[in-house]
Amino acid sequence: QVQLVESGGGLVQAGGSLRLSCAASGRTFSRDAMGWFRQAPGKEPDFVAAITWSGWSGDTTYYAYSVKGRSAISRDNAKNTVYLQMHNLKPEDTAVYYCAAGEKLATTSQAMSRARYDYWGQGTQVTVSS
Repeated sequence: QVQLVESGGGLVQAGGSLRLSCAASGRTFSRDAMGWFRQAPGKEPDFVAAITWSGWSGDTTYYAYSVKGRSAISRDNAKNTVYLQMHNLKPEDTAVYYCAAGEKLATTSQAMSRARYDYWGQGTQVTVSS
């Protein structure tokens, strides 16, 4: 049984940083994709970032425009864990952040599509105060 468990959320002041972690168990995703989505109250889930295996050239990363330049997604395959480092956090980053995993991605559109991910975590709350 595949499980994704997020951690690292919390309350942070605007301008601060957080690192979210997502530990996977039940199978490995080193040659597949893992990503992050977030859902603010009353809104649909939005894509944040994804990392996918791209063959012998290594991993490819994708970012939402809203976080590009101040976020970095990475993974430790030995730990079967994906990370999302976020800097310069803004109140509009407040949301529940969900980890997701699925087959490897080939395009930005695929990375942004929730339908591409087969497994989801329970989410971790990130609150950014102004």
